[in-house]
Amino acid sequence: MLPRDQGVLRHSTARLGLPRRGAIALAGVAAGAALWPAGAAAHGLVQRANLPIPEWLFAWAAALVLIISFVALALLWPRPRLEHPGWRPLPGGLGRALGSTALEAACGTLGVALLVVVVVSGLAGVQSSFANLAPTFVFITFWVGMAFASVLFGNVFGALSPWRALGRAAGAVFGHRAPARPYPERLGRWPAAAALLAFTWIELASGWSEQPRTLAIAVLGYTALTLTAQAVYGVDVWSRRGEAFAVYFDLFARISVFERRGRVVGVRPPLGGLPRLDPVAGTVAFIVVMIGSVTYDGFSAGPLWQDLIGDAALDAPELTATAGLLLGVGLVGGFYGLGIAGVRSVGGGLSAQQLRRAFAHSLVPIAFVYVVAHYLTFLLFEGQAIVYLASDPLGEGWDLFGTASSTIDYGALSQNAAWYLQVGFVVAGHAAALILAHDRALALYSEPRQAVRSQYWMLAVMIGFTTLALWLLATAQS
Repeated sequence: MLPRDQGVLRHSTARLGLPRRGAIALAGVAAGAALWPAGAAAHGLVQRANLPIPEWLFAWAAALVLIISFVALALLWPRPRLEHPGWRPLPGGLGRALGSTALEAACGTLGVALLVVVVVSGLAGVQSSFANLAPTFVFITFWVGMAFASVLFGNVFGALSPWRALGRAAGAVFGHRAPARPYPERLGRWPAAAALLAFTWIELASGWSEQPRTLAIAVLGYTALTLTAQAVYGVDVWSRRGEAFAVYFDLFARISVFERRGRVVGVRPPLGGLPRLDPVAGTVAFIVVMIGSVTYDGFSAGPLWQDLIGDAALDAPELTATAGLLLGVGLVGGFYGLGIAGVRSVGGGLSAQQLRRAFAHSLVPIAFVYVVAHYLTFLLFEGQAIVYLASDPLGEGWDLFGTASSTIDYGALSQNAAWYLQVGFVVAGHAAALILAHDRALALYSEPRQAVRSQYWMLAVMIGFTTLALWLLATAQS
């Protein structure tokens, strides 16, 4: 398994018309912060034994911030603002340059070259997860680093994707043949959700993440499946619906202020890309896998999971981890379903399926901050290994770029600074989710009061996810 980087009201709610049962549910979720451990083991490389503020207090403060944000939204945000966000191109021709065909081709070529390096390193290099470039590149530089890059710079993976580049090159060679068949609407994003679950299983449960050759074979298998699907359904359609990594990074890119329209890159309001997400079948499942897999990864690093599984971790580690991964995904999906059931109870004539899909985009910031909370120090510290591995990708003693002797600087971020940064991201991400849910409710319901009432339940969901994220962060151990 990979190394891990390894938390006035009564008057306001009365004014907003909070029903008694809604108030009780909200109070119950918020009170969950009271169960916060007074002293917790360190999470990954970041030791926080000397925090000036108790960790349980962070959970209470986070819940309070969300409640205050909810009240402010109800009073100051009376109409939807994100459903049709503005957009303007970057000035001075920069937008056209960044969206040009030439730059896209260059990025695609780079992506294919990196894919080849990863496969060759995994197959021909030293079979050590620490000396071989493949595991570090796949699970840190690509999987975690690209998520951060997507939020900061937009859908950069769309240009760098080696599978998209190979698919388009094949189309050019064979004369841009039309797809063999139309993509079935009923499939939606289900293929991408299944592929994402398979990838997280490889990362967290299979043990393959420590075996460069097996990992390289899995990459080749995924490449073959992707190119076949592109030939059948078309490169662009499969990238939007079936290719797990394209879907994954596109969801995070929708948080960014940068967006490409046509051949021009421009800017939009933060979060502006998420309300325009097409909520086709499988979208909710995909996002639930995003959150549930990280939830399991954090939970499995803590003492409670170790106490629960006991000797099973030694007798059947892959089976135990697989069950835990599925349990994490199922729990997240069930929790979201309970919130949607509460939203539906306020009326409006919308089905549970319509509501699940309508609010799915509001979970994307939560998925991102779960990544930040769990993998930030993983990226900042272990991610530095890519510098010396790039000079010696096969572990043969090379020094191609003069960086083979570089080392990891564990002082790049202080212990407490990392904790504060992670907590800040968690709270900000859930507040962003609350904004998206409130904005969508205003678009769905004809009466603003009914829209606000529906969001009592989404507030409970956000507080629950916040508390879970901070609890995982506080209790995980290396």
